[in-house]
Amino acid sequence: MTATLYCNRCKIVYVVCVWTGVVVFAMLWVIIITRLHAMYQGSRKILMFLIVTFLAVNTLDAVVAIMTTMHTSGEELILYGTYRCQINYTEDVVFIIAIAWILTTVLEAIALCLAARIVVKHFRELRKHSTGGIIEDCFTVLMKTHVVYFASFVTVSCFQLILGFYPTFITSNSLPSQIISGFLQISQVVQLSVLGPRLILGVREYHAKLVADSDVATGMTSIAFQERVEISTGSGV
Repeated sequence: MTATLYCNRCKIVYVVCVWTGVVVFAMLWVIIITRLHAMYQGSRKILMFLIVTFLAVNTLDAVVAIMTTMHTSGEELILYGTYRCQINYTEDVVFIIAIAWILTTVLEAIALCLAARIVVKHFRELRKHSTGGIIEDCFTVLMKTHVVYFASFVTVSCFQLILGFYPTFITSNSLPSQIISGFLQISQVVQLSVLGPRLILGVREYHAKLVADSDVATGMTSIAFQERVEISTGSGV
């Protein structure tokens, strides 16, 4: 048995999810800008370019979020005794959401290209000068976390575009549409709550490992020094 209830609960949940995504995306991009600014050794040109580009895209995302909250309606379905929320979009809103996701994906691709460019440049410099490997390891960690985050973002973006260019998936209650919708929600949670924070945690873990290794090396050096002192003292006696 299926029943339909028109209420504000589904709309409220949708609005909270939309604006949470906008805020978390802005926070993650503050992290990305900080990382790239550090990787480019404090370049003002890179910093200004990233800030201007980010503000333009994030402003568009905020405008799209306002339009979607104004031009969507929430619908609560009761399917065999289970409550389910369904959001109804207009065609214009669906198209605008798709455009916003395309521009955001382009922004993420630009950030990845900038990170890859500076990493390749540093690797070439390391080969020429044949200096230590700490910088190489650090840039490797930065690049790995960025690539994983970008891959997760592209996955979420692709599913969003599928739902955007095929709006029947959104309103359909078929099994494929439910699978895609569920996978999209899981991917968004993983991207924002797991892989996003890894942009910071990965670097912190690497730094903690370096500190631990340096402490071990210092301890071994002090032990060796004490052994030498004892041996020299014993031979003098």
